Amino acid sequence: MTTSSNKALITQAFEGLAQGDGRAFVNLLHEDVVMTVTGDYSWSRTFHGKESLFRDLYLYLAEICPGVRRTVASRILADEDWVIVEARGDMTTRAGDPYQNHYLLMYRFENGKIVEMKEYQDSALCERVLGPYQSSPD
Repeated sequence: MTTSSNKALITQAFEGLAQGDGRAFVNLLHEDVVMTVTGDYSWSRTFHGKESLFRDLYLYLAEICPGVRRTVASRILADEDWVIVEARGDMTTRAGDPYQNHYLLMYRFENGKIVEMKEYQDSALCERVLGPYQSSPD
């Protein structure tokens, strides 16, 4: 895969994510994907494998924010096997609080699949609105 094809794959996936449809994004994930939520706060951790990423992050987040979850890209850059996305999330917690964080998301591709992800975000906003990360939400 080329730099431009990797960028096109992410662009297409984020078109879906902007509408709350993550299917194209999920299809890009390699089974052994590694995702790191960067920083030094309760949500900071590394998820190993697609199953862990879904169970321990995406489904966990869906319990906290059960409605439509959108992520809208404002900038997409690509360099070699990395694609970098500047984005803003838009979701609402179960308690009705808006959660609109800003993200810098890094995706490393191998053979058309995302094998590594890094997420940078406003950690104070995350903790304030979503609360500390727990093994399962209350």
